[in-house]
Amino acid sequence: MCCLYGEVGGRLEARAAEAPLEACRDFLDLAETHSRRWQRALQHEREQRIRLEETIEQLAKQHNSLERAWREAPALSASTPTAPAPEKAAGSERPQKGEASDEDEDTEYFDAMEDSPAFITVTATDHTQHRRSVSNLSGASGGQPNDWHQEDNEVQLRRRRRSRIPDKPNYSLNLWSIMKNCIGKELSKIPMPVNFNEPLSMLQRLTEDLEYHELLDKAARCESSLEQLCYVAAFSVSSYSTTVHRTAKPFNPLLGETYELDRMDEYGYRSLCEQVSHHPPAAAHHVFSRRGWTLWQEITIASKFRGKYLSIMPLGAIHLQFHSTGNHFVWRKVTSTVHNIIVGKLWIDQSGDIDIVNHRTKETCQLKFSPYSYFSRDVPRKVTGVVTDSEGQAHYILSGTWDDKIECSKIVQSSRGGSGSEGKQKTVYQTLSPKLLWKKYPLPENAENMYYFSSLALTLNEPEEGVGPTDSRLRPDQRLMEAGRWDEANVEKQRLEEKQRAVRRRREAEASDALEEGREYEGYQPLWFHKRIDAITGESSFVYKGGYWEAKERQDWSLCPEIF
Repeated sequence: MCCLYGEVGGRLEARAAEAPLEACRDFLDLAETHSRRWQRALQHEREQRIRLEETIEQLAKQHNSLERAWREAPALSASTPTAPAPEKAAGSERPQKGEASDEDEDTEYFDAMEDSPAFITVTATDHTQHRRSVSNLSGASGGQPNDWHQEDNEVQLRRRRRSRIPDKPNYSLNLWSIMKNCIGKELSKIPMPVNFNEPLSMLQRLTEDLEYHELLDKAARCESSLEQLCYVAAFSVSSYSTTVHRTAKPFNPLLGETYELDRMDEYGYRSLCEQVSHHPPAAAHHVFSRRGWTLWQEITIASKFRGKYLSIMPLGAIHLQFHSTGNHFVWRKVTSTVHNIIVGKLWIDQSGDIDIVNHRTKETCQLKFSPYSYFSRDVPRKVTGVVTDSEGQAHYILSGTWDDKIECSKIVQSSRGGSGSEGKQKTVYQTLSPKLLWKKYPLPENAENMYYFSSLALTLNEPEEGVGPTDSRLRPDQRLMEAGRWDEANVEKQRLEEKQRAVRRRREAEASDALEEGREYEGYQPLWFHKRIDAITGESSFVYKGGYWEAKERQDWSLCPEIF
């Protein structure tokens, strides 16, 4: 009997030991089955994503072509060949969403987007206030707003500038082979071939901020400082509109490199940039307009390659002062992010906040650049803002996108609303119908083969007589690249960079000798700008000290270093 019990017990123990093994085998079989299934699903999703990206890219190109054809249609059907005034070229000839019309002037709508920046807008229906607002925003400019633009067109007809450059060659290059060893490094310290560049320098890109200079001309004619602030805000947003397709990198300027843009005869302003520091890279910029404003800035670019994306953080303040009132506005730029560095189609996003402050009146405009999100129901590249007086009372709502347009709505009433998605109480603003402040110009024909340059960008590197010998137009590697001779451009770029390194080594040796001898070494000093403490920000920055335009008048460039 005992033997029988022992045998049965042994069998039970064996079965008990085999049970976990069988369970493990069943689990492994099941895991392999699911693994194969998930791998097939993942591969399917990848293929679907690739097909979707290709389809979206094709649709975007078709949309771009159709939009360009649609915008050019009115001009082609016009009876006279005269070019439209810049304001009309900006897109004001076609009705915009939310602009006043007979059929929707009485329409009341609620904009209750979940991710709105703590406020909701409601369109008002007061016809008297509506007409008064129209009068203020358009009439405050003083007299005929198109007089100057008509004068500009007459001058421009006498001085034609180029409207195209050689098409971009089809060069292939493995980005990862260059970038894989550069993760975490400053972009300015990475040796990059011209294949990743566009044929413009950073100084010229900085000058491109002036593409919509007419917004500042209008602001200078405003009688109300709050309306003036609206135009300044629209100008600050407009500078990003050129970046939406511009994924190529501008040339890093050489130390002492300059760039001038003299549009005094055509548009009443002249601009000068100088590379005042190489490490960290910093450029100083000064613009004077005889139409009532002066703008200056020093921008230092901090950039980091993060593997999948590249972050570009412009550091430094932008100053704008109007001559007649002394209104002095200060703001800073937001962060730019280049996505899909390794895989996929490159695209650029702008995100962050801009606080524009009028330091004379203490009026402010807070702009929010919403980052792109796959899960957001908001329109991409969205920008919203509120213009407030010195007491914090809101007067205008700004809305739009940084790649297309900005509209302004006058607030007639405000009240506390319900809680938003994050539990914060929102302010409800009742506004008049929005008015268009800024509209992006359409890109030139064939822009996709010319680095997506705007009409202004196409003229920035145009050869011009009388400029200083350090001007970016004379930079040989950039000139060769624009001509499509990229192999020669790469050789020339290496020569210029080695020449700059040799000068820096010589300067470091001089500093070392001075230190050993107990002498003070001044170091490199820019030619046209000098460092000063800003009275408003308290920061040290380079400001224009004068002399460039006088030297150009005399054609005396004896002070300029030989950097090319």
